[in-house]
Amino acid sequence: MFEYLWTILAFVLFGVIVNAIKILREYERGVVFQLGRFWKVKGPGLILVIPVVQQMVRVDLRVIVMDVPTQDVISRDNVSVKVNAVVYFRVIEPDKAIIQVERYLEAVSQLAQTTLRSVLGQHELDDMLAEREKLNRDIQAILDRQTDAWGIKVANVEIKHVDLDESMIRAIAAQAEAERQRRAKVIHASGEKQAATELVEAAKTLAQEPNAIQLRYMQILTEIAGNNTNTIVFPLDLVKKARDALS
Repeated sequence: MFEYLWTILAFVLFGVIVNAIKILREYERGVVFQLGRFWKVKGPGLILVIPVVQQMVRVDLRVIVMDVPTQDVISRDNVSVKVNAVVYFRVIEPDKAIIQVERYLEAVSQLAQTTLRSVLGQHELDDMLAEREKLNRDIQAILDRQTDAWGIKVANVEIKHVDLDESMIRAIAAQAEAERQRRAKVIHASGEKQAATELVEAAKTLAQEPNAIQLRYMQILTEIAGNNTNTIVFPLDLVKKARDALS
């Protein structure tokens, strides 16, 4: 009878010892509570937790990559878009992550969703498409500031996709085409203006030399002769003036 009791006691004691031994990996920490009160953070390696008296919660210190679900965002210029993102964060103070917030993973996810909608809703569509890096930094700074009390460091935020409906895509394409046409017209008008200025300068120069006008006229006629023209009629007074200019 006593041998049977000793066997049971030995098994119970062995189970208690095994249950008291905890092994934490290099990237893990154990938040230990003693009689319900926070005691200390332990690990990594082999630690002992007194059964019943102490309880331990494991916390992973590695960088966590969290996808932010697609959010419906209305931009400042009243354009509806669908945006999703990814958040990189890690726990730096395990005790705060367990004590200050319930289920810190879910808390960070919800906070990231609301912050994404709030920040992007303050910008126009062009900003979302052209200034993505700045928006990433703004969202990261807000998240990092708000999660600091939870012992969490938000390292980076990346906006992955900004999706538009088909009608908006067509409107943007039409706007881009109109902008290209506007630039082409501006360049053409600038060229015409420059050409007109040069012509005015040339006219002023020719006006100062009357003979130059006649020589220029002769040059033009010579150019015309090269365009499959068989007969060219020269005014007599023009020939005399050209001959006088060359003599």
